Amino acid sequence: MRRNAAKLQDGGGEPAVWIGVNYWSRTGGPLMWRNYQPAVIDEELRTMREHGITLTRSFLYWPDFMPAENTLDEELLAHFDDFLDRHQALGMTTIPTFIVGHMSGQNWDPAWRAGRDIFSDASFVAQQEWYVGTLAARWKDHPAVAGWLLTNEIPIYAHWQSRGIGTVDHVAVTAWARTLIDALRAAGATQPVSVGDGAWGVEVTGADNGFRVRDLAPLIDFHGPHVYRMETDAVRQHLGAAFICELLDIEGRPVIMEEFGLTSDYVSEENAAHYYRQVLHNTLLAGATGWIPWNNTDYDDLYEQEPYSHHPFEMHFGLTDHLGRPKEQLREVKRFAEVLDRLDFPRLHRPDTSVALVVSSFLEKMYPFTQPEDATSVFAHTRQAYVAAREADLPVGVAREADGLPDDCALYLLPSAKQLTAPGWRALTERAAAGATVYASYFVGEHSNQRGPWWPRLDETFGVRKALRYGLTDPIEDDELRMVFRRDFGTIRAGEELAFTVAGTENSRAYLPVEPDGAEVVAVDAHGRPALLSHTVGNGRMILCTYPIEHMAAVTPRANPEPTWRLYAALAAEAGVTPEVTVDDPRVLVGTMTHEDGCTFVWFVSQHDEPLSCTPALASGSLFDLDGAKLPTVDLPPFGVVVAELAR
Repeated sequence: MRRNAAKLQDGGGEPAVWIGVNYWSRTGGPLMWRNYQPAVIDEELRTMREHGITLTRSFLYWPDFMPAENTLDEELLAHFDDFLDRHQALGMTTIPTFIVGHMSGQNWDPAWRAGRDIFSDASFVAQQEWYVGTLAARWKDHPAVAGWLLTNEIPIYAHWQSRGIGTVDHVAVTAWARTLIDALRAAGATQPVSVGDGAWGVEVTGADNGFRVRDLAPLIDFHGPHVYRMETDAVRQHLGAAFICELLDIEGRPVIMEEFGLTSDYVSEENAAHYYRQVLHNTLLAGATGWIPWNNTDYDDLYEQEPYSHHPFEMHFGLTDHLGRPKEQLREVKRFAEVLDRLDFPRLHRPDTSVALVVSSFLEKMYPFTQPEDATSVFAHTRQAYVAAREADLPVGVAREADGLPDDCALYLLPSAKQLTAPGWRALTERAAAGATVYASYFVGEHSNQRGPWWPRLDETFGVRKALRYGLTDPIEDDELRMVFRRDFGTIRAGEELAFTVAGTENSRAYLPVEPDGAEVVAVDAHGRPALLSHTVGNGRMILCTYPIEHMAAVTPRANPEPTWRLYAALAAEAGVTPEVTVDDPRVLVGTMTHEDGCTFVWFVSQHDEPLSCTPALASGSLFDLDGAKLPTVDLPPFGVVVAELAR
């Protein structure tokens, strides 16, 4: 199975990697163009350049740049001309963002909008079309322009109360995006373009805000997620943006981390650097090929200016403080850029995989008479399964049912899935018959509407007789699931026990009572009931877990690491999947990338808040650090990253 790591191309057709920063000068934030100070801008850009940042994302504050219909502010345009020239002089580039009506906790309308709909009012769309086309024509040939973004987080601007969910029409949005991109191209602009909406579409979140990734993908050149998740679990937090990157493997477009970051008001500087390190390296391993954190500087001197007056934490997202002094997270970006340069990252790619994490089409399809929780639970469970697979050091790939499941994998993981389509189930059983191992865990849903597994021919598929009663669940009464193995199973020995914390709603905290009818009982619970069963189907196997273990972990705070990684590692071994490099510690995540010359590089990413050492197990070859010294053990600082070379 191919895993996405597509890259943009520079003007000469070479692979390009964007290491940038979202940029407002400390002289005015969104109002910087009114108070344009070239000397300060030079200083700010030089500081970024000295720390490995060669690109900015810049913003044309719409009410100022377009004060009236068919009118642009010539003084501000001249300021932006100068801004581009200063980038060029420093060997930097920028991505102009046209329609900036939302920023940092506030929306701003141009004075002439008069309440018109952004996407469907013909006269208002025509003004946007003119604006984009005119500005693109002015700057299309400037060597400092690396790309274009139509907007900044426009779903919030369109309807801030709902963030566009249920209030914005996807047909109108797609037509609007096509109109503006056509205007850009008609003006002669050839650089990459994207929407700037945050990639919060239904295909990623399970909630439809009108900006459907599949509809927009044919129009754009890259996906640009904005990720500011807040979690109850450190590993889910560290892998949150990475999982979004995996989900954005749609139409083969490059994934650029267009926005991520944190405010210093929420976190210590040491922990801010840890977070940056985790996001940068984990998203790289998940296929991202560009990074643009929010943002370059703090804004303490703007405390009386909106939005900072009412959202004061927004003053302190900077990589530097308000005097331009670097914070530790800027130094972390520099270290990351140095690693990428040393590895010749433009010529690295993710190796193919034979482990597929199945994403139910119920995440995005909005089938009739289903509930919103049906979609959001798919996101939660597949993300938790992604965490467990990464803890098991499996090179997992995301396989969307909506795209058709790949037929070249040895292991398919279907975690706590209430719903899959009938063709999806047929495809999985066919994969098993052809020799694959297919794992599925039981889940009835979090609500009471059609509560139960939508699994056709469950008994025949898994070689069991279910003892379910209509309209009722079989509640898990223990606070802990103790899964005891009756025989050796992959990397788990007979007699071993895995202990899972039980959690869920009155509906979802339920197990599947079955008796084997052709299947082998691999593990039982504390009451002797089947907990894991293996059923031979053709040349492969269907593996049934009768407990929703991924769901239980997903709704449990501070859950990770939890024992699902042991089960996934065992499933991989049973399926004949051997990771090139693995460590026997779920607090260290291992990932690999391959250079086009054949070299393989290995990442070790610690999820522990104290130093630790690990001894990697290698399928073949030896590990060396990047200076050429042999590396039998890997020493990691708190939340640290070590990159090594695997020599075969």
